[in-house]
Amino acid sequence: MAINRKDFLKSLGGLAALTIIPRHVLGGPGHIAPNDQLTKGIIGMGGIGFSANHFSSNEQCRLVAMCDVDSKHLETGITRAKSDLGETVKGYHLYRDLINDPNVDVVHIATPPHWHGIMAVEAAKAGKDIWCEKPMTRTIGEGKKVMEAVRQNGRIFRLNTWFRFQDTFYGLGTKVAPLKKLVDSGMLGWPLKVTISGGTGFAWKFFWVGKENLVEQPIPKNLDYDLWLGPAPYKPYNEHRTHQTFRGYWDYDGGGLGDMGQHYIDPVQYILGKDHTSPVKVEVDAPQQHPDAIGTWRKVVYTYEDGCQIILEGEGHETPNGPYIEGPKGCVYQGFRCTIPNVMEKLNELPDPEPQNTDFIKCIHTREKFALNEINGFRSATIVNMGLCALRLNRTLEFDPVKLQFVNDDAANALIDQPMRAPWKI
Repeated sequence: MAINRKDFLKSLGGLAALTIIPRHVLGGPGHIAPNDQLTKGIIGMGGIGFSANHFSSNEQCRLVAMCDVDSKHLETGITRAKSDLGETVKGYHLYRDLINDPNVDVVHIATPPHWHGIMAVEAAKAGKDIWCEKPMTRTIGEGKKVMEAVRQNGRIFRLNTWFRFQDTFYGLGTKVAPLKKLVDSGMLGWPLKVTISGGTGFAWKFFWVGKENLVEQPIPKNLDYDLWLGPAPYKPYNEHRTHQTFRGYWDYDGGGLGDMGQHYIDPVQYILGKDHTSPVKVEVDAPQQHPDAIGTWRKVVYTYEDGCQIILEGEGHETPNGPYIEGPKGCVYQGFRCTIPNVMEKLNELPDPEPQNTDFIKCIHTREKFALNEINGFRSATIVNMGLCALRLNRTLEFDPVKLQFVNDDAANALIDQPMRAPWKI
């Protein structure tokens, strides 16, 4: 009969108070009994690290550790864990020390995206389950390596964007499930065109752009800037490169598209039934981008092999009253207004979409894949990264969704696996 961790610790009596018993000693690498309380550590104590869903501790999962290369951020996190959560947590400067902490079950990666791939792979190899912020990775190549590491090490991976399974979908006045049911029914016809813009409830964050010709500034004593850069090329310090405004630089993120794109593209992948593939072409309408600082864009168009399209309308190109989903037989507008007569009555007669595993803690105990995992999350992250590659090169790119390479374009393919600054590597 299996003995759970808590009962085993009780049986050790006074010895348990003096000895740390790693979880792997109790039942093999990564062993977690179904009735065990999980533990987690957060890497990156910036804005996301303190959001309500992450900076938490409860009977299902207790916060025990945190890490940041900014000593002020780390100090704030430790203090707030004590005052707000009643937890005395372990603080780390180097992420590897948190990952290798035997008392940590789940590693929550809340760093800038240029760190996501390295940390996720190392966490998987250390036998930890992973909760990763979006975008999943900054490059397509890093995403491939995360998938491989999660599979090879049998880990549970969650990507933190949730519109495919909960919350009202943008400003459309509906959750995703009715849209999925409508598309699957065929009532709209095929192929479909999905337009994402301010007119359908989303305003791209165009203020997340970089600044050109940054002036070098003294590095604050509380920030380990070299470690913050990590695998990114060394650039002289300027406060605009770090913390809340890092998103505006190619080395760390992808502007508004890089940061927010997966939130709004991932549900479309699900609605269209494209979790297994990627578009075969991406077209861009944008000013020539600076090699360091990310700028704005006007339109990005993705086309799948079957003719379905995802259109991102950007600065100055929004269609306020246009349809969200448009097909040969009908359209859906904001507020879930549909041109098909009596659409809700018809949908009520149809079966609901397949249920999704949306309880991350339960998935860890059962070892079942989470609704948005390393596989389908990679595909929606790939759409974002395809667009960013096209923006950087300012031209149309063709893509092979099986080989996961651009077609006959060496410059674009060089952006799939970008070099990392030594000694960092995946």
